[in-house]
Amino acid sequence: MGKILLLSELFLLLILLTVSPGSSSEGPDKTPVLTFVQRMESAFRALENYTCEVEQTYYKDGVEDRRYLFKSYFMKEKNIRIDFFQPFPSLTIFYRNGEQEATVTPFRSLPALQFRFSMDNPMIKTPTGQKINQTDMGHFIQFVFKNLQRVDQGKEEYDEGRDQVRFLFWALDYIDEKYPEKYWIILSQKSWFPIRIERYSLQGKPIEVSEIKNYTINTRLPKNFFLP
Repeated sequence: MGKILLLSELFLLLILLTVSPGSSSEGPDKTPVLTFVQRMESAFRALENYTCEVEQTYYKDGVEDRRYLFKSYFMKEKNIRIDFFQPFPSLTIFYRNGEQEATVTPFRSLPALQFRFSMDNPMIKTPTGQKINQTDMGHFIQFVFKNLQRVDQGKEEYDEGRDQVRFLFWALDYIDEKYPEKYWIILSQKSWFPIRIERYSLQGKPIEVSEIKNYTINTRLPKNFFLP
């Protein structure tokens, strides 16, 4: 009888070890980089809207090719407005969630002058091919999570300072998802929002660099502000 009880206890112990929180069946241990990205995601979930200023530099064969300055507005339902200042000093693009077209106003001083373009139209894609509905922070966070799961990250590289964290992240290219690329991402530890994103080819040549500043969070942006 005693042997039967002992075997039962051993069997129960094996079951508990199998389903315990430390089991490898629940996925890899949390790493510092994963922690940074989860904090970025938590900060994004807490907001209703945000505004930021962006300086975006694109490179061709590793040499600076184009530079854009714009102000981006985002509302939770994925309504997007982008006011350009360089190289188009008065152009605005409007996008509403779920639509297959965006509205372009070439001159903010003439709001009645409008054009509708398919999101696949190269005229309203970024120089690297991103559509307007792929330009918000939420889409970028999903992109990071997806590639953390399916692309070997190798040895983690990161720096954690007093005000910001910087980490290396590997991903397949943003558009065709065929070619491995690397990103250096800098997050503000005050807001956990990205303040600089550097994108490089596998050979280490820069593709694009985004400087993001002057965030304003959860201000009273009226819905008609996102209507052309």
